[in-house]
Order: sequence, then C-alpha cells, then structure tokens
Amino acid sequence: MDPDFSDCLLLNTVMAARAMTRRYDARLQRFGVSVVQFSVLMVLLQERDEPVSHMARRIAMDRTTLIRNLELLIRKGLVATAPAAKGNGRAFRLTPAGHELADELVPHWREAQVEVRGLLSPAQSEHLLSALRALTAG
Repeated sequence: MDPDFSDCLLLNTVMAARAMTRRYDARLQRFGVSVVQFSVLMVLLQERDEPVSHMARRIAMDRTTLIRNLELLIRKGLVATAPAAKGNGRAFRLTPAGHELADELVPHWREAQVEVRGLLSPAQSEHLLSALRALTAG
C-alpha cells in the first residue's frame, strides 16, 4: 500500500515555498539577486550592526549560507565589510550601490506580496502568516 502524502505538512510546505520562491524570483531576477540575497539585503537595510549569527537566526538561515551570500553581495559591490566593533568578527553593511538596489527592489517585492496575497482571502493570508511565524519560532 502506497502512503498518501497529500496531507503531509512537510511536502505541502516545500511545494508552497518553491511556488512562492518562483513568483518572487520572477520579480527580482532582472536585478541580478536571488530571493535569498534579497533577504540578506533587507536584513542589512535595517542597520542593526549585529553579528552574523544573529542575522542568520533572524532570517532562519544557516550561518554558512548567510556568509556565502554576503560574500557574493560583496563581490557584486552591494555589501562592504569592516572589523566588528566588538570581538574579532566582521561587520557587514550596505554600500551606496546596495542601498540604491535595495530601494529599487522594495516596490517589486511589494508587487509580489500583492500577487501572492491575491491568491488567498485576507483571512487566509493572515492565518498563513501567523502559522508560518509559529512554525519558525518553535
């Protein structure tokens, strides 16, 4: 007997994440950044001057993945690094080009938000967001 995975939370979450990633990537790809890199840019835009481990935790990303993407953004001239104010780590910040790109990306992100939310009722949208926050918090 083959198991029925149609109600599997994991499978449905992965499928939904892929579908959403495709939608957002379609809006961002012409700017030369991936959805992951967009997330990193938005974290840096908040200018919290925090260690990489805190940034990674905030966006539920593996520290190594975050560093790899920061290095890519450095090579693109969007992020700069300097010695951290405390300890022996590095501080990352957006360059002027990074700020400019982030500002340019936000309206396209908003369009993708409207598109995805348009697939759901307002109540479904809020319920989904609440459920996603609960899952990532715990």
